Amino acid sequence: MQVHVLQHVLFEGLGSIGAWLAQRQARVGYTRFYEPAPCLPPLREIDCVIALGGPMSVNDEEELPWLRQEKRFLAEAIAGGKAVLGICLGAQLIASALGARVYPGPEKEIGWLPILAEPATTGTFAFPPSVTVFHWHGETFDLPAGAVRLAGSAACRNQAFQLGARAIGLQFHLETTPESAEAILSHCGDELLDNPYIQPASALRAVPADDYAGINRLMAELLAYLVRDLDANRPSDGPS
Repeated sequence: MQVHVLQHVLFEGLGSIGAWLAQRQARVGYTRFYEPAPCLPPLREIDCVIALGGPMSVNDEEELPWLRQEKRFLAEAIAGGKAVLGICLGAQLIASALGARVYPGPEKEIGWLPILAEPATTGTFAFPPSVTVFHWHGETFDLPAGAVRLAGSAACRNQAFQLGARAIGLQFHLETTPESAEAILSHCGDELLDNPYIQPASALRAVPADDYAGINRLMAELLAYLVRDLDANRPSDGPS
């Protein structure tokens, strides 16, 4: 299985996804948009695309012109039936790439807060009825045409969506580990303002390891769902 990762900042990486891919002997390539002259591979070489988070907005195309290229890549990957996962900024990029509006949400959500699953729909991934997950976002999005809402929260109606059988966007983070949470805290801690849906750094650092393990297991279930019929040992058509 050939996986391509779209990474926007050094401090937001794969988290628990990295170990999951390694266990399945997936071949992993990267486009790191924070490096000079980022390059995207031909989609014919890719089975799965993972678009990670980042502090920028999908609307920053004038300052970050690579956003246009990334959105085209994601739209083509979805149209081509690739497995596609967007996390936080990645989900917003999918929405924007498919013509939906992305804009500041009514509330910022930072910390461990619950999401509520929508009633189960045949052919979509099923979240637990309620699960507490890790959030760090200030923007939200309208659902792109044809998308099915999978989950929402008190502060953000569109927390997860699915397009067809293979594309899922998550406004929240299931891949977060204690190390990746600390990396975000170190770089974005100035966003921890007094707000009903923002938890202080002390609370975030006090979260037990079992909470991380729980969301990582849910991420593993979601990944297995997305790539359920891909052969991990299928040779690629070329280098990533």
